[in-house]
Amino acid sequence: MKITKLGEFEELVLLTVAALQEEAYGVEIKRELESRLNEKLSVGSIQSALKRMEEKGFLTSEFGEATLKRGGKRKRIYTTTSYAHKVLNEMKEIRAGLWNAMPQLSTTLKAI
Repeated sequence: MKITKLGEFEELVLLTVAALQEEAYGVEIKRELESRLNEKLSVGSIQSALKRMEEKGFLTSEFGEATLKRGGKRKRIYTTTSYAHKVLNEMKEIRAGLWNAMPQLSTTLKAI
């Protein structure tokens, strides 16, 4: 299995896009990640990660319809590719294998 490396933040952004589906646009991705991570993120960090992953073939994007709510601006909606799903599954398997290989923490901890 050829392993494609993803940074931790890229992986989180990619998983968020996959989870949000048709609602995967910048502001909503930021909102979802901030909620799950319980911390503030910059718009720039999200946009940079999205752009990098689109260049790497993990994402595609297209503009949605203009809305009055956004002052006539259109949202850029992101979609995960089949390549992204393959890589995310690889990452999940690797992580699960490592978690399963780790001895139970409670048996290795010593009372102080």
